[in-house]
Amino acid sequence: NCHVEVADKYFNSGHGKAFLEKKADAPFCTDCHGKHIIKSRYDDTSPTYRANIPENCGKCHKKDGRAVKHTTLMEVDALKDYSASVHGRGLNDKGLLASAVCTDCHTSHNILHESDPMSSVHPENIPTTCSKCHKSIFEEYSKSDHSISQGDSTSLKYPTCANCHTAHTISDIDKDKFMSEVTFQCGSCHKKLAETYKETYHGKAYVLGYLKAARCSDCHGAHNILKVSNPESMVGIKNIYNTCAKCHSGIDVEFTNYLTHATHNDNPAMYWTFWGMTSLLLGVFGIFGLHTLLWIPRSIIEARKKKKHHVEISGEAKYFRRFTSSQRTTHIFVILSFILLALTGMTLKFAHMEWARVIAKIFGGVHGAGIVHRIGAVITFGYFAYHLYSLIKTMFKQRISPIKFVFGKNSLWFNKQDITDFIGTVKWFLGKGPRPYYGRWTYWEKFDYLAVFWGVAIIGFSGLILWLPELFTQFFPGWIINVAQIIHSDEALLAVGFIFTIHFFNTHLRPEAFPMDTVIFTGHVPEEEYKADRPREYEELEKSGKLNNVVVTKEISPSWIKFVKTMGYIFLSLGILMVILIVYSLVSGHY
Repeated sequence: NCHVEVADKYFNSGHGKAFLEKKADAPFCTDCHGKHIIKSRYDDTSPTYRANIPENCGKCHKKDGRAVKHTTLMEVDALKDYSASVHGRGLNDKGLLASAVCTDCHTSHNILHESDPMSSVHPENIPTTCSKCHKSIFEEYSKSDHSISQGDSTSLKYPTCANCHTAHTISDIDKDKFMSEVTFQCGSCHKKLAETYKETYHGKAYVLGYLKAARCSDCHGAHNILKVSNPESMVGIKNIYNTCAKCHSGIDVEFTNYLTHATHNDNPAMYWTFWGMTSLLLGVFGIFGLHTLLWIPRSIIEARKKKKHHVEISGEAKYFRRFTSSQRTTHIFVILSFILLALTGMTLKFAHMEWARVIAKIFGGVHGAGIVHRIGAVITFGYFAYHLYSLIKTMFKQRISPIKFVFGKNSLWFNKQDITDFIGTVKWFLGKGPRPYYGRWTYWEKFDYLAVFWGVAIIGFSGLILWLPELFTQFFPGWIINVAQIIHSDEALLAVGFIFTIHFFNTHLRPEAFPMDTVIFTGHVPEEEYKADRPREYEELEKSGKLNNVVVTKEISPSWIKFVKTMGYIFLSLGILMVILIVYSLVSGHY
């Protein structure tokens, strides 16, 4: 009789209707205001005092509360969620009475379900409800392409504040929780764009927990989001340069032609690069995979023969010097840099896998892994430059022409003999002929060696583009970054997969060499073993009288062999583990 207007609102609300329908535990006036000692809402001891409202509402709207037991509300613990939110912490921790409380969003008495068009938290009304506090943001949102006012009254496809910030678990926008979730929030509507974003460096770094990586809002804006075709858009033709320049200083306008959300089907250069690299991957693994499968049975037979005639070497013995100390040292740098590059590179490539997150944490996060990756790259460029210097020095020392040096009989470049050896090897695998008389270098060793030249050139150059995109887009179109990413990623996968499977088998894991061939670390092979393995070179050296120059009598320290094998096993184990993780990721569909 006294509060007619308020009563009308109450009985029209969800609470009031539940009470009239005599539903169990439906809230009545006394549940919120008390029974006899009813105080003004301005009295700080009143249950309806602003600071006390969350606890007052929370009596029912909490886990196992009355509201949860008898309704199908989406929020099952609103009090807890609100208390942990930026609004709740502002009220409880900082004592800010201006912080939003339940009644600011849901009203005091006219509380309606969110599906009711008259509800203050109905999707169409949420922006207006939030605008009571966030006026300037509401004005930005209203002009954006996200604004719900852009659609017809029956369309709920446009996002509101609650879609991005949630209803009760609202976080500070500069805190890890919000920053780690915001892109996935965008992706709940923009699924295709989210998938393409996750394939970029920004997306992969973000997925791995690097929250400084560019997110959707960094490029498109938070509330003033406009279509790319709109000149006023942050990614429109008028503003795209300044948007990119926020992170990438000193860029040329061509940098903005980087295709952010493109797939290989969206650009001819990307298309042909993708299929070229895919063909290379399939071709190399197909040919050498078959080569390995054919080799395994023959290798088992050879291992049995070797076991019968094997004599354990102790003390001094005659060894064939196969690698110089300089070559062995270079190979150690090759191993170290390759392991670093493989671990950090594959972590980024398969960023969506849990194992990638674990490895990233080991390196101190994405930023730390990036530093390690670049250190590995610098080591690679260093040993490659030193090796080129060594080759030139050797060429001048031997006083032979560059053509003869590159294409000579003992060169690591392919020649006719390799074709003969390849055919002979396949026949040997199939039991159709004897084992070929191999020379100093076999065709598969030459492939391994030349692959390093190809790999350093291709992976190195594409890696430099990705490392210094601002520099390279001064001279190349922006889509060169997209092309470089395809090349760098696929060539790295080829290198890691080939080294840790085909190369490991050819060198260490084939039965007659298992578990490890230590020659690259010691530089020496027992003379009789080398004579049987490379008979053509041995005979040539013997006939030329140069055999004594490479055969030495020495003792290889058992402790050195033990150390070498220990380190070798570590590298082998890391490589095999990487292969297992990569195969698992590919089978899981994360490529």
